Amino acid sequence: MKTRTEEDALGPVLVPEDAYYGAQTQRAVDNFPVSGLRFPRSFLRALGLIKKCAAMANADLGLIDREVADAIIEAAEEVAEGKLDHQFVIDVFQTGSGTSTNMNSNEVIAGRANEILTGRRGGKKPVHPNDHVNLGQSSNDVIPSAIHVAALIEIRELLLPSLGLLQQSLEDKSRDFSDVIKIGRTHLQDAVPVSLGQEFGGYARQVQLGCERIRRVEEALSELALGGTAVGTGLNTHADFAAKTIALLNRETGCTFREAKNHFEAQAAQDAAVEAGGALKTLAVSLMKVANDLRLLASGPRCGLGEINLPSLQPGSSIMPGKVNPVIPEVVIQAAVQVIGNDVTLAIGGQGGTFELNTMLPLIAYNLLQSIGILGSSVRMLAEKCVQGITPNREKCASNIEQSLALSTYLVPVIGYDRASEVAKEAHATGRTIRELVVLKGIMSEEQFEDLLHGIRVER
Repeated sequence: MKTRTEEDALGPVLVPEDAYYGAQTQRAVDNFPVSGLRFPRSFLRALGLIKKCAAMANADLGLIDREVADAIIEAAEEVAEGKLDHQFVIDVFQTGSGTSTNMNSNEVIAGRANEILTGRRGGKKPVHPNDHVNLGQSSNDVIPSAIHVAALIEIRELLLPSLGLLQQSLEDKSRDFSDVIKIGRTHLQDAVPVSLGQEFGGYARQVQLGCERIRRVEEALSELALGGTAVGTGLNTHADFAAKTIALLNRETGCTFREAKNHFEAQAAQDAAVEAGGALKTLAVSLMKVANDLRLLASGPRCGLGEINLPSLQPGSSIMPGKVNPVIPEVVIQAAVQVIGNDVTLAIGGQGGTFELNTMLPLIAYNLLQSIGILGSSVRMLAEKCVQGITPNREKCASNIEQSLALSTYLVPVIGYDRASEVAKEAHATGRTIRELVVLKGIMSEEQFEDLLHGIRVER
């Protein structure tokens, strides 16, 4: 591999010739342990947008030459668009402030801007990574801001639209299945009848409430630490830098970011990320309930509940011909488990704030954005590849109701709890249905029993 020599404060370093980044990035690559984990696209997009808007603000404030600013803006836009992702070579596990990744971005943007201006890749002239690209900023306010920007954009562009689609799909099935009467279950035991539509309506409401919980964290994520620089005092930044940069970010993203009310809180703590992780965890728990119910309702198809039919996506066994598994619900369940685990990591990461800085920022960024990403993808998959294709097994639903001992509940207003209990016990002992015993004992006619069931089934 061809290399060039660059220097930082610790001396000369060999950098790949085709790299836009320089010595500080390469020194981090050479010395950090490598987990193979990299920041997601959403984070690099946010970082590029922040650097772009910072350059625009600094130019408007007369702090950097317009030609230099324009080159930085063009290079930062390429970062935001993903054209330079291969140049971001720093592992997630690095210095806890994320300084290595901030400098990676500063050097990539400066190196590309220098190429735009001079035709030579990399270096520090005429565009300097610290003096120009990082002007008015510190890793300590940029990285927390990038976490918030990335998370909020991903929530709005990926997660909430996916949840909206799933909610609508479940509501559609709730209407379609409103006339499908089936047995309800509590404690995994037969309970009184419900409609399949009511069951799916409950799932739709869970998703709706999940959306509302996610939307509530948008307020906290909208606060940005930009302008605090190293410790929250705003050292070496123009008084108007943060406001101008954030206004430009809002124009770029359509969001309503604002400068943090207290920069010491914004940099020393990551409570907003922890709060978001909690909302994502709650959503994951809801999705696990829905996905598990779908698996059980579709179990069989002959020796299980078999009350609904899931779309068949792939052969379910390498040894059992004809077996089809509930693939998509199992995808969602596994994704949900990952999100629940990520929430624990976020909670511990939030405890990494010591004095004026949280030093678990890369870990927080990775886990928060992973949770948003995998929930957004798996939720859309659940809607499109599972829920929308579900059909009811009307015959099995009707058969299960007919065989259920829980139908004795409908007799309580007529003959009282104790006598109704005796009917249920006798039905269980003899293998008869409740309907058969009621008619046999002359408690009511079959027509009266059917009218009784029909009148109660359609409640709500």
